[in-house]
Amino acid sequence: MGKYFGTDGFRGEANVTLTVEHAYKVGRFLGWYFGRQHKAQVVIGKDTRRSSYMFEYSLVAGLTASGADVYLLHVTTTPSVSYVVRTEGFDCGIMISASHNPFYDNGIKVINGNGYKLEASVERQIEDYIDDVIGGIPLATRENIGRTIDFSAGRNRYIGYLISLPTRSFKTMRVGLDCSNGSASAIAKSVFDALGAKTYVIHNEPDGTNINQDCGSTHIESLQAFVKEKDLDVGFAYDGDADRCLAVDERGRVVDGDLILYICGTYMKERGQLKDDMIVTTVMSNIGLYKACDRVGLKYQKTKVGDKYVFENMMENGYRLGGEQSGHIIFSKHATTGDGILTSLKIMEVLLEKKTTLGALASEVQIYPQLLRNLQVTDKQAVLTHPVVQASIREVEQALGSEGRILVRESGTEPLLRVMVEATTQELCEQYVGKVIDAMKSVM
Repeated sequence: MGKYFGTDGFRGEANVTLTVEHAYKVGRFLGWYFGRQHKAQVVIGKDTRRSSYMFEYSLVAGLTASGADVYLLHVTTTPSVSYVVRTEGFDCGIMISASHNPFYDNGIKVINGNGYKLEASVERQIEDYIDDVIGGIPLATRENIGRTIDFSAGRNRYIGYLISLPTRSFKTMRVGLDCSNGSASAIAKSVFDALGAKTYVIHNEPDGTNINQDCGSTHIESLQAFVKEKDLDVGFAYDGDADRCLAVDERGRVVDGDLILYICGTYMKERGQLKDDMIVTTVMSNIGLYKACDRVGLKYQKTKVGDKYVFENMMENGYRLGGEQSGHIIFSKHATTGDGILTSLKIMEVLLEKKTTLGALASEVQIYPQLLRNLQVTDKQAVLTHPVVQASIREVEQALGSEGRILVRESGTEPLLRVMVEATTQELCEQYVGKVIDAMKSVM
């Protein structure tokens, strides 16, 4: 990770650790960098946070001052920006969002011309420009100054693309959608309605401060209750920028990213759609997923946590399906990033083709108890590498043996250390996570 850019862009509290001056300089650099050989064209989308408008205008000022033309998608999803960039020939795209974080945080995600996350080498140059390590970048003048163009048509083309993917009508299905008062509010219902579903929507009235607030994929309890109350066939919950999706089955039980990988992976394997019968997971995936995959001959690889690393592995090896427990699921035939709405459409395809319920498909996997806790720290490396903490981790590893595991890692976007334990009982998870957390607190 760089000084400002983590695994998912430049993220921080709006006007505290991520300011309009930062956004302006990001825009200034990108407008110059992509405009050295021709007039740069950049597309921008944003989520529903109050500060997203402020950062949009700051980025636009920087980009146009460097001579770039800027196309505005307005409120839209991260995967829609990726789609528009790669299909419309833009030099790069920018998504203004802090994903699942609280409304007072925000972020700047830069997407290259291929629809992938921006290369780390370019991010480092942006950081050097922000810190004045790189000298002044010339301002455009006269007719070379950039302009802004309304490009809501780009968002509509993405919606049309999603609608074109399913091969069956959803007219027999009663579907619940939790839009997290975020980006999905502008897109998800129209897609499901167009496909014929009887669509029931909650948390689709954003006000700038209620994004992710007790809703969406990080607070799925209300969707669980909603699915049972309305007697729905299935429910889908998105995060703030809709690059994640978690599902709820007909009985109100959560179907997380691991289960989605298994359900879609086995379906694609049966149809010969997976190279080498392989899916790509992260080290956070549950032991239960791997045991179920072994049983049906579904192979898997593990990467570091982050959809960035999952996607890199998929691209290097030509794999078609990968993702994270959190609901970042990548279908590389259709997208270059996690796409929550696309994921929900793919789950619908499996349900309709197999003529069964989501609960029946998920029951094939026995998930091991897992507990994840976060600890806020000032210096992640100092705490993580402290001998007392390392000794505590080794003790837990020895106690678990082959009947569980512990994973301790740094957050890529927040000042947190994450401690995860899988074991045969929830009590053991609590005991061992608590042991390591206590060790960390003792050296802070």
